[in-house]
Amino acid sequence: MDAHAGVSGRRVPDEGLLDDAAALSEADPGGMLRFTASAGAQVRESAALAAEANLGVLADEGRPRAVVIAGIGTAGRTGDILATVAGPRCPVPVIAHRSAGVPGWVGAADVVIAVSASGRSPEALGAAEAAARRGARLVAVGAPDSQLQSVAEGVRAPFIPVPRRAPARASLWGLTVPVLLAARALGLVKVNEADLAETAARLDADADRSRPTAESFVNPAKTLALGLANSVPVVWGSSPLATVAARRFGDTLSANARYPVIAGALGEAGRGRVGLLDGVFGGLAESTRDIFADEEDESDWTRLRVVLLRDGGLNADDDSDEPLAVEERRADALQTLAERRGVRCDVVTAEGGSALERLASLIAVPDFASVYLALAHGLDPMAVAAVTEMKELSNP
Repeated sequence: MDAHAGVSGRRVPDEGLLDDAAALSEADPGGMLRFTASAGAQVRESAALAAEANLGVLADEGRPRAVVIAGIGTAGRTGDILATVAGPRCPVPVIAHRSAGVPGWVGAADVVIAVSASGRSPEALGAAEAAARRGARLVAVGAPDSQLQSVAEGVRAPFIPVPRRAPARASLWGLTVPVLLAARALGLVKVNEADLAETAARLDADADRSRPTAESFVNPAKTLALGLANSVPVVWGSSPLATVAARRFGDTLSANARYPVIAGALGEAGRGRVGLLDGVFGGLAESTRDIFADEEDESDWTRLRVVLLRDGGLNADDDSDEPLAVEERRADALQTLAERRGVRCDVVTAEGGSALERLASLIAVPDFASVYLALAHGLDPMAVAAVTEMKELSNP
């Protein structure tokens, strides 16, 4: 039988591998763990590269009517992050656009930020070209010497290079920081050098806690990965900021570990999806469990595993504590509901002062957990055959 196969033939995680640093390195030939650990360095490098891009020209025409961040996948997440960091009092709409081209209303009064790690995604290229035709201000973020850079240079728009050393999903911070700094130049966010330095330091610290040489019992990422093994992960964020992190975790669990996952906002879940706790993978499974069953048989069941990302921070732009109080009560309620139904719930709580640092604290450990979960199942998190084939089949 396959060393990873369980009693029902399903592959079970190799827990021992996670505590063998040499074996982990061998199982990760593409270096996804190393790329994941580079998040703090990405913040510093991309901030330096953005400083060389003369983003000050964006402010010459004043505040835009709206800002559209065009991209797909991880690049699209940068728009969600900007909207969240800008907060409810952002003076203009911030729209993450994941389709080809730009919305029909975009014109000379607007700014389009086209983002693509490769510099050749159809969504970012189409948006950049459409923005140029319509006279909108353009900023481009992507790989140097790419098609996207050519489009930006053709209309003398700022281009911020993101060196392509890793897959896009491992380049979140390299793509995000230029978007934030472009928005800062437009007067939409208050991200300063101290915020960036603290965020980078937070990412470095979490990378150290989650390093391959730290054993599972003291490594929060390995602990989270093993808890999620052979489950159906349900990841909910307690606040808008935590929801962005929850969706990011859904992205990495799917791409790195190939796990099906449900991710979103706890507030929305409370209107319907929290009913999953009573379903066949939740409380119903617990109520029909054979208490005399062998532990080995029981461990091979597929169950829900809730991951709750709690923000706990108060946006400085909020007028009162009420939004925070509502979110905290919902988070407490979810933990109680899960406990009553025998559904395990992992909680990751944000730390830090600024919104950006808190977001980083909710993303870093789950990013590592998705890689460890893949490696424990004998999967190479770097090589995702279906993604490669999808691109080949869909490209002209």
